[in-house]
Amino acid sequence: MNFMRILLAEDERDLNRIITKKLTTDGYSVDSCFDGEEAIADLSCAEYDAVILDVMMPKADGFAVLRSLRDAGKQTPVLFLTARDSIQDRVRGLDSGANDYLVKPFSFEELSARIRAMIRTSHGNVRNELVVGDLVMDCAAGRVSRGGQDIPLSAKEYALLEYLMHNAGILLSREKIENHIWNYDYEGGTNVVDVYISYLRRKIDGGHEQKLIHTVRGRGYVLKCE
Repeated sequence: MNFMRILLAEDERDLNRIITKKLTTDGYSVDSCFDGEEAIADLSCAEYDAVILDVMMPKADGFAVLRSLRDAGKQTPVLFLTARDSIQDRVRGLDSGANDYLVKPFSFEELSARIRAMIRTSHGNVRNELVVGDLVMDCAAGRVSRGGQDIPLSAKEYALLEYLMHNAGILLSREKIENHIWNYDYEGGTNVVDVYISYLRRKIDGGHEQKLIHTVRGRGYVLKCE
């Protein structure tokens, strides 16, 4: 189970739709666009766990989008999609700062595996497991437990907890959390982060003397052991 936010920039609309559907089924929150200018605009406004870029796109190609991302100081992992399979093209893509390169046509299972590997590496994890105190998230199985007791979570609760655990000990503002967990299609209330933190706090900290989810008044939330 994966509840990360991904940007997909692919100008072939049928392929874009199929990839978006596959990634959504896998549990990712996906923003999709069809040209390089849209991709650059999206990357300037939101935080993503991974970016999938078609190399040949109108208005700005994948290399231009990647340059814009890296020039902004962002190290978001990027996977290039391309129909060009020469060694020179692959070397250029990787030397430009891409993390991976997948040639069309490709297996969607391989695409999913490469995305998981990129995200793990970017977060410094070699295993699909996150641990904070006695709180454990098995990312491969989509299972969360505390003190050995399983904790059932909704999709958004899981997404929020996964983001907090990846950033354990780091103060996250409400705006940063909202921009990361909810994509551009979301039309909910403005207090959505507070509402879901409340849900999560009851499930994670309820009945435990040691609290893991902490509020920093006026600034946001942090997950940590004290």
